[in-house]
Amino acid sequence: MDFAIEDSPEQEAFRKEVKDWLQENIPPGIEHSVDPKDMTYEQYQIRRELGRRLGKKGWLYPTMPTQYGGADLPAEKTIILYDEIAKTGLALPPYYDAGGRMAAPTILVWGTEEHKNRFLPPICRGEVRTWQLLTEPGAGSDLAGIKTTAVRDGDAYVVNGQKVYVGSSHGADYSWAIVVTDPKGQRHKNLSWLMIPMNLPGITVVPMDLLATGGEGGSGSGVKNSVFFDNVRVPVEYLVGGENNGWKVATTHLEAEHGGMGRLADRRVIYEFIDYCKERRDGAAIIDDPAARAELVDLYIESEITRLFALRNHWLSHTGQPRSYEGSQYSLRRKLSGLDISEKMLRIAGPQVLTKDERCGPLKGMVEYFVRDAITSLHPGATTDIQRVIIARRMGVGRAEREQAGALR
Repeated sequence: MDFAIEDSPEQEAFRKEVKDWLQENIPPGIEHSVDPKDMTYEQYQIRRELGRRLGKKGWLYPTMPTQYGGADLPAEKTIILYDEIAKTGLALPPYYDAGGRMAAPTILVWGTEEHKNRFLPPICRGEVRTWQLLTEPGAGSDLAGIKTTAVRDGDAYVVNGQKVYVGSSHGADYSWAIVVTDPKGQRHKNLSWLMIPMNLPGITVVPMDLLATGGEGGSGSGVKNSVFFDNVRVPVEYLVGGENNGWKVATTHLEAEHGGMGRLADRRVIYEFIDYCKERRDGAAIIDDPAARAELVDLYIESEITRLFALRNHWLSHTGQPRSYEGSQYSLRRKLSGLDISEKMLRIAGPQVLTKDERCGPLKGMVEYFVRDAITSLHPGATTDIQRVIIARRMGVGRAEREQAGALR
């Protein structure tokens, strides 16, 4: 019995179109560095150029409506697009744009038509990239405890405060930030969202000295930063979702961040690690060991289950199906399975895979980066404990009414 999923003729034709386009349009000289912190400014600009090419095609943010620069692709074609670009070692977008990935669907739900026309086309066409500014020195998992203020003064909000664990290398054009617009207001009812141009006077970006990791699929965040706001005047038209309505707006942003839309990530490291274990060196291969073979099977199955969670969420969100705890369920699964897979890699191949020397063959640091990222990924985008709390609330545990999933369309 064959359980393999095969493309329909229409899907097969689209897959060929994508392959041909990528072959013609991926710029020459693009490097697939393992660690995003090592990405040079030149390599970053090459990726931005690829982003603009994808944007012209509507494929940079392929599920966004065509009037705002997307392609409005159905779920199955979006999966094919992600699958084919992942085979090249890249991702969508091919550079770090976490703010755009979360801001775009949020603006689509909560923005006015003016907001959508102002902000979405530049993001979807790859003309700008956006950081997200949530965490502060005293507020992370407790997002409602932020202290950065945005006080209305005539035709502007005056922003003061600090955000941490922000963005990547090489700056951003905009930041998508949650702020306090009513310092004396009731908790959860005193917050708002601003799209902040990063060239405004009073903004200072300072790199943080951390155990750097990155995003999925080669987009990578690399360096993290602190962003300081000192009496920064942001025009009032850059507020999205209504003043002091930010917690409701956050339900969409956080649903997207936690995986409610599905995160169709690159699993290249899994495939290359399995190939590495098959290679024969001095007449032997790691896969010759029955214990290693069994662990590799478990590793692959675990990775495949996580992928299927992502595919399910992608289908649910893009076909308008009812949703509940699925986003946090996937996020919890991804965080825990990533750590488990990294431990399996070390047991299978030994600690030498954490180096970049020639003994690691074609991997050259890829596993080291995967292990490091698996450790740090337990925290960003809500910790594992927070994901469990969200799942419980949406199942109706501990509350009279079930918490609802954030709107995504």
